[in-house]
Amino acid sequence: MVKPAPEPFPDLACAAPDVGQQMARWLAHLRAERRLSPKTLEAYARDVRQCLAFLSEHWGGLVTLKRFAALEATDVRAFMAARRNDDIGGRSLMRALAGLRSFARFLEQEGLGKVGALGAIRAPKVGKSLPKPIHMSAAKRFADAAERAGEDREPWIWARDAAVMALLYGSGLRISEALGLKRRDVPLPGAGDVLVVTGKGNKTRMVPVLQNVLALVQDYVTQCPHPLPPEGPIFVGARGGPLSPRIIQLTMERLRGALGLPDSATPHALRHSFATHLLSRGGDLRAIQELLGHASLSTTQVYTGIDSERLFEIYKTAHPRA
Repeated sequence: MVKPAPEPFPDLACAAPDVGQQMARWLAHLRAERRLSPKTLEAYARDVRQCLAFLSEHWGGLVTLKRFAALEATDVRAFMAARRNDDIGGRSLMRALAGLRSFARFLEQEGLGKVGALGAIRAPKVGKSLPKPIHMSAAKRFADAAERAGEDREPWIWARDAAVMALLYGSGLRISEALGLKRRDVPLPGAGDVLVVTGKGNKTRMVPVLQNVLALVQDYVTQCPHPLPPEGPIFVGARGGPLSPRIIQLTMERLRGALGLPDSATPHALRHSFATHLLSRGGDLRAIQELLGHASLSTTQVYTGIDSERLFEIYKTAHPRA
């Protein structure tokens, strides 16, 4: 049976139809074979689309597969320079280059030409920046529903937000992992102490959960006016649909103002705080890697830098000759 030709990639007026078709096939391949997250796929597609739009203007015509295969290093450098002029940071440029290389490898595997120029481009330098954890006492206050008592919102919503943030800090979850939990995934207080979460690339892992966090979740479930079937999301929005991450981000924006915290106090900072505070209490780096769901230990090792900074601060303030 002959497979139907894939639909051209939408919003690709800068390229010939065959380029759009191969982009659609490439993204489907990454989704099915590489199991990349939807956000990564969206970013890769956006980066390649921006590059094709630049090349179309740069060359003065539609980008074809044949023309793309003849890409020169000067063309790639011109694209990177244009993105730099738009105040795009080094990490975003590095991701754009990775996406272009992935698309080029796919075309080569399909026998549609080899884009050798991309291999000659050196990845942009990215300055190492340490995550900014939240102080332990402040992180605990984010999970306190009483902190929201002055807001003009229903009490069950206060309880919901407190439960979500307690999971981010108490179990080190990504916000997408917390909001992706089904009701059946979360045990009742006293009936379990482990969550099975689905992380990046649809990889599952087990993480411990504190009983007081489960109590906060159960408090929210008890108050929630919407039905919460076992197979449905446990955290829902004001109208009963899936809860948007933006709602939790806005809640943290309001709270960090009330607590006098910097803009770096985001939902993801609670995950950073989880890892940093475990490490400062003697947690094993390899175990923390497993808890966070990092594929590589080098990703987790960034937290050792945070702990070193804290130790040097203590040394400077406490040592009599510092």
